[in-house]
Amino acid sequence: MADKKLSTFGQEVGRRSWAEPWKIKMVEPIRLPNKEERQRAMSAAGYNTFLLRSEDVYIDLLTDSGTNAMSDRQWAGLMMGDEAYAGSRNFYNLERVIQEYYGYPYIVPTHQGRGAEHLISQTVIKAGQYVPANMYFTTTRLHQELAGGIFVDVIVDNAHDPADLHPFKGNVDIEKLKSLIKKVGQANIAYVSLAGTVNMAGGQPVSMANVKELRTLCNGYGIKVFLDATRMVENAFFIKEREKGYENSSVANILKEFCSYTDGAWMSSKKDHLVNIGGWLAVNDQDLFDRLRNMVVVYEGLHTYGGMAGRDMEAVSIGIKEAVADENVRARIKQVQYLADLLMDWDIPIVKPVGGHGVFLDAGEFYPHIPQDQFPAQTLAAQLYLDSGVRGMERGVVSSGRDPETGKHRYPALELMRLAIPRRVYTQSHMDVTAEAIKEVYRHRDETLGLKMVYEPKYMRFFQARFEPIEKGAA
Repeated sequence: MADKKLSTFGQEVGRRSWAEPWKIKMVEPIRLPNKEERQRAMSAAGYNTFLLRSEDVYIDLLTDSGTNAMSDRQWAGLMMGDEAYAGSRNFYNLERVIQEYYGYPYIVPTHQGRGAEHLISQTVIKAGQYVPANMYFTTTRLHQELAGGIFVDVIVDNAHDPADLHPFKGNVDIEKLKSLIKKVGQANIAYVSLAGTVNMAGGQPVSMANVKELRTLCNGYGIKVFLDATRMVENAFFIKEREKGYENSSVANILKEFCSYTDGAWMSSKKDHLVNIGGWLAVNDQDLFDRLRNMVVVYEGLHTYGGMAGRDMEAVSIGIKEAVADENVRARIKQVQYLADLLMDWDIPIVKPVGGHGVFLDAGEFYPHIPQDQFPAQTLAAQLYLDSGVRGMERGVVSSGRDPETGKHRYPALELMRLAIPRRVYTQSHMDVTAEAIKEVYRHRDETLGLKMVYEPKYMRFFQARFEPIEKGAA
């Protein structure tokens, strides 16, 4: 893991290696299925990596959501679960920690992030209102649309170019947002939906300067800003590394300052908080909180557990503290960078700069001969599994879904295959194996054909759609 350019938050240390700030106390055996087993598994899964059985996967980079390794302290916290139906002490621990590290006074627990997305969408959006956002996320946009909202992408244009090296490709384009407000009127804007380390753009961060400018603009119009804080710890790290004036600040302080420019946030704790389940919604406004707290008892559970067991809330509370430790987030980001560096050394096309939670392969560039309606990113995910048993996922036309007005495919500018790296789970050797497998798939790219979709569910089709290979000469 030596790196001649490695720095400890800006301090040059030459070729000295670094190590993860933890040691392994328990292991889970994994097995590489042979080639014939992988082919059978992929056929049975309809060439959709979401439909593979976990036991048929060797290295699982499908998602970093709920797949992280908990610490010994988190496991100990599970034994401290207060499973009272009402008033669990673990809720009050969670409330206090969120207030300390994120700064919002009013907390509503949920079973996971999409539960929080549902609550905020149903409570705040009026049918026909617009929801501008720095690029869509699948579940977020669906909840907004189900509530009658109209999604509008106001991310900077740099985000749609995988090769653009802008350090903050997650930024809101302030001029785009101003134009939308002028066009539809401030009363027709439900809120600005802001995401840290934008997933669909390859894990790209938002700068502190941008969120400050956004706050000033929205204050002038009386528009709320709600934050998807799911991977904000990673966003804070990138601010520390890339934005002048923050190089000597802690990740924890940057996180809290960033949140202070927003009116509330929703969180999938299954990411940054290093747990297998859990989430929350937090706001500054007491009247809104009262409405959300009333809604949570309808859809999630009582307002002091919101779909989580007491033990899970305790694990989240501990995970919040561990996640903001500089050495922990640094190790997490550097492992992602390690995999990316291997691929870039072999000129394999990926999204740059490298994001926080995974490496995103540019499937459009990887397979330029496969048209987007033959699903190049889905094809790449399938081919990687067939070669090596490594599981990634599609982030392109399949994930983008269909336009609700026309019923036609949405064709995003980014056709990506994501390798999301779980936190504290895999070693650098697993990254070596993954990189070498991608290199082999890349070597055979010219002879690879695309896929055709043979089954499509109504919502979020990437989870359950099924495909078949296009036969040579049939395209």
